[in-house]
Amino acid sequence: MSHQVLLAACGAMTRSNIPHILLQHLQSIEPNVNFTANLPLITSSTGARYYAKIGSSSERDQYAGEAESLKAMNIAAPGLSPKILVSGVTDGSDGERAGQPYFLSEYKDLSGRLTDEAADVLAKRLATELHAYKSDMGFGFAVPTFCGATRQENGWYDTWAEFYSQLIGGLLSKLKRKGRFDDLISKGEEVQRSVRTVVHRGIPYLLGSLNIEPVLLHGDLWSGNVGVDSSSGAPVIFDPSSMFGHNEAE
Repeated sequence: MSHQVLLAACGAMTRSNIPHILLQHLQSIEPNVNFTANLPLITSSTGARYYAKIGSSSERDQYAGEAESLKAMNIAAPGLSPKILVSGVTDGSDGERAGQPYFLSEYKDLSGRLTDEAADVLAKRLATELHAYKSDMGFGFAVPTFCGATRQENGWYDTWAEFYSQLIGGLLSKLKRKGRFDDLISKGEEVQRSVRTVVHRGIPYLLGSLNIEPVLLHGDLWSGNVGVDSSSGAPVIFDPSSMFGHNEAE
């Protein structure tokens, strides 16, 4: 969910009813200061601002996928996305409901669409930083991620073709369970069969001497997940569904 949507959807909170687990982490970051909240925005008396999310137990995998995606992106391209400060699951202490996922990140005040200048910076940072960050585990990702509401199981694979086939297979399985889209399912299964047939012969032939390496992708990069930092004019990307894949997949 975008920063703007969450900010509009959530009500005001005082320090006394900021979720305890978030308050604990905030106080470890900034001891002896006051905090006020209009979730997801939390502001300290020093003027520092934080972005906080806490969800239901059914959203644990979704929160973990987003948090791990943001962590990876900040290693690859610091500042291009909000930096995760802490993430986890509530343990039920201090009267809180156990099993609720949460994370706390820096807050980015976003304004408007990309300017031409910011778009140029984004393209360069994607090519030279994010898409240059390689995995030594192969193609895939360590945890499931969510492209919108669609769960992607991920895992690790030796080749891009194998991982991509798994992604297609997951989507086809979801469509089958809905009992619709028979023609689309048939075409997708044909693609899968083709991938299995050519993965050891056709693809090496087509790629020639190219060495396709697994690099970090945002995974759900479109205009709705890109903004401009109002204070610096720098591009910001958020709401990721990351994976290590083909550098041209994005």
